[in-house]
Amino acid sequence: MRRHRHENQNQDSGDINLTPMLDIIFIMLIFFIVTTSFVKESGIEVHRPSAQTAERQERGNIIVAIRANGEIWIDKRPVDIRAVRAVIARLRAENPLGTVVIAADRDAKVNILTRVMDQIRLAGVSDMAIAATAEPR
Repeated sequence: MRRHRHENQNQDSGDINLTPMLDIIFIMLIFFIVTTSFVKESGIEVHRPSAQTAERQERGNIIVAIRANGEIWIDKRPVDIRAVRAVIARLRAENPLGTVVIAADRDAKVNILTRVMDQIRLAGVSDMAIAATAEPR
């Protein structure tokens, strides 16, 4: 009987407590989720104009793309000019610190760009930028 009791003690002492390791993994997961910034893409490729004074902007979280044929794309979906204001207002409510970047094709008409900028301002966004490719100085 003594021998049987001794075998049970050896089995119990060989177990590894995984609780601290799981706690660390969950804390790291929460840290990465909180610190990750999600960048929304427009969903299309545009040929941006080039500019000598172009600057890199790190906080451009809402991308509005305008194709050469006048199509407007936001969040990988085509958007009518009349819906730009509502879509931007919704995206801005989700990310109030993000700026709006307009990626207009270099062959897009200025009229469309102006109308899109007007709709963005009507949505309550005053900090927007126009995307350009930096030229070598």
